[in-house]
Amino acid sequence: MAALQLLIAIVDDDQAVRESLLDLLEVSGYIVETFESAAEFLASAKILDVRCLLLDISMPGMSGIELNNELKRRNVAIPVVFMTGHAQDTLIREARREGICLFKPFAGNELRSAIAAAVAG
Repeated sequence: MAALQLLIAIVDDDQAVRESLLDLLEVSGYIVETFESAAEFLASAKILDVRCLLLDISMPGMSGIELNNELKRRNVAIPVVFMTGHAQDTLIREARREGICLFKPFAGNELRSAIAAAVAG
């Protein structure tokens, strides 16, 4: 699947992270939507169009792990690439069980490879 056909959603409470990932992915040819919280993403009309979810693990309110669990509960299957800047062993282990986990900061090619792997299944 070509990058231009993929809608990538970024859910991260850090505005600078959202903006930098948005720029990187748009330059790479992806269609990108950003959300500052799990609740904002869950309320989005585009949730069923998302083909890959870049998801911060640690956010105020609902965590990335909790959002992923809520999507499963709703039977919404979206490939996830978890992101973290924190070394919380328990959360990282859980994220790795659920999908790919990148440690901030990461390189653009590392992110593109993670998205490709997540989408490929």
